[in-house]
Amino acid sequence: MMKKLGLLLLWLGIVHTAIAQDLNARVQVLSPKIATTNKRIFTSLQTAMREFLNGRKWSADAVQPQEKVDCSFVLTVTNWDNGTSFSGELQVQSTRPVYNAAYNSPVFSINDRDFDFTYTEGQTIDFNNQTFESNLSSVMAFYAYMIMAFDYDSFSKFGGTSYYANAQTVVINAQSSSYRGWKAFDNNTNRYWLSENTMNKTYIPLREFLYTYHRQGLDLMADNAATGRKNITAALPVLTQLDRVRVGATLPTLFFLAKRNELVSIYSKADPQEKLQAMNILNQADPANGNLYQTLQQ
Repeated sequence: MMKKLGLLLLWLGIVHTAIAQDLNARVQVLSPKIATTNKRIFTSLQTAMREFLNGRKWSADAVQPQEKVDCSFVLTVTNWDNGTSFSGELQVQSTRPVYNAAYNSPVFSINDRDFDFTYTEGQTIDFNNQTFESNLSSVMAFYAYMIMAFDYDSFSKFGGTSYYANAQTVVINAQSSSYRGWKAFDNNTNRYWLSENTMNKTYIPLREFLYTYHRQGLDLMADNAATGRKNITAALPVLTQLDRVRVGATLPTLFFLAKRNELVSIYSKADPQEKLQAMNILNQADPANGNLYQTLQQ
């Protein structure tokens, strides 16, 4: 009887581990500029990163396998001391499914160029949300929380608040470190400022727009493209107000990085009047990508 009970508890533990994961993260570690014939450490690092991201519980909810958030982490190592010190760029992206459509919409996209860390081959990556363990785990945890936050915001109004707070805690804990990207004075588009923007009341309209765009826009378009697009168009003007508050702010910049091509695709099928209206708003809200929006005139 005790043996059966032990096997049952073991089975339950395995099942709990299987359903506890929140991310479906694809991880690549690239090293095109590193002159070495032994790439084993990069393979080891890639495996450790993937297991760290996919093996932890990032959300407070029970997540079914089909509900995991699809995301990718692509690390391009630019410097390695042939020991334990690495530098590189980390590109992070996430998507979410669109209701009734065989399409995943890009939600979060960033290229972090300030990524220095240490790693030993075969090392297990540890993370503690109460303290700073390592830059490798803190950076990945920060973006895991950001991915969850953006995803939750896209499904329920302000649903990502607690995950933005978790990401902010990672930033606060990292203030004691000497690594780049965590402090206000490092540059104006780093992890510190991304966290600051998401917690800043100034950008609440953008978070609300994320919900409207996805739930009242994209998720309706498979059944009624005109209605979904009309709802997005009605909400678009709020985007023109954001850059006036702080020119080049991180959060609006990342929104357009993820959504610019999708927005053009949405309005390429609109009637001429709605297409012109959207183009004018987008040009004003995101002048850096004005040439792209101008294609709506064609």
